[in-house]
Amino acid sequence: MDKYCVFGNPIKHSRSPFIHQSFAKTTKQTLHYDTCLVELGSFTEAVNDFIAKGGKGANVTVPFKEQALTLADELSDRARLAGAVNTLTFKDGKIYGDNTDGEGLVQDLLRNTVQLENSRILLLGAGGAAKGVVLPLLAQNPKSITIANRTISKAERLIEQFNNDKLIVCGFEQTAEQEFDVIINATSASLSGKLPAISASIITSNMVCYDMVYGKSVTPFLAWAQLKGASRVIDGLGMLVGQAAESFDIWRGVKPSVDPVINELRASLNAE
Repeated sequence: MDKYCVFGNPIKHSRSPFIHQSFAKTTKQTLHYDTCLVELGSFTEAVNDFIAKGGKGANVTVPFKEQALTLADELSDRARLAGAVNTLTFKDGKIYGDNTDGEGLVQDLLRNTVQLENSRILLLGAGGAAKGVVLPLLAQNPKSITIANRTISKAERLIEQFNNDKLIVCGFEQTAEQEFDVIINATSASLSGKLPAISASIITSNMVCYDMVYGKSVTPFLAWAQLKGASRVIDGLGMLVGQAAESFDIWRGVKPSVDPVINELRASLNAE
């Protein structure tokens, strides 16, 4: 039986095994998918051991995505530009690295009928989460993508890689002077119960606000956006399932339906 796993630390509460086993069931694929707790400093050994045991591919989560980048023999453009790998494929003695996070985000936005083409997108944050989504967002032909960050120089370094005149950089406070159609929160603020330092004046009644984080309850950013009048708010659960679907397609050559899995995960979250 073909074997897959997700490498991470911590990893116990990962939903990836449930997601991929669900995909396998609905697409009639025979495979086994498990979690793999990796001790810090042992990532390369863990990957090589998994390959030796017949592993066909793996997902990679924190804190090993950058190490996975350096371990891969060949990289996709989106992995190279993201500076991180979340999907490894082991084939013909080589390790192939890809990053499906951005495509997972884009597909979830499209699934929720969010207009991306010719839209003005505000991306909050310039860290790893933001880097991974710029290329897939650009592929949707938006009017502009403004990357706002507390440290402007970090956002400037991010856009240097892309050489695209649709990319704009500013500080959080400067967003108040602009108009947007879609706001995507790629900061870690919601994980600590905080808000990105942006003005409420940019929230409008026809705006969509998206948070890459998800949880049992509405994230602080989305709750704030709703309170300030945003027409629609969407959390990152669909992005999680969407990036997994993209990985599954890379490995198995079939794109699974994400809706049933998202619904099941949402129900289990609400029941916790």
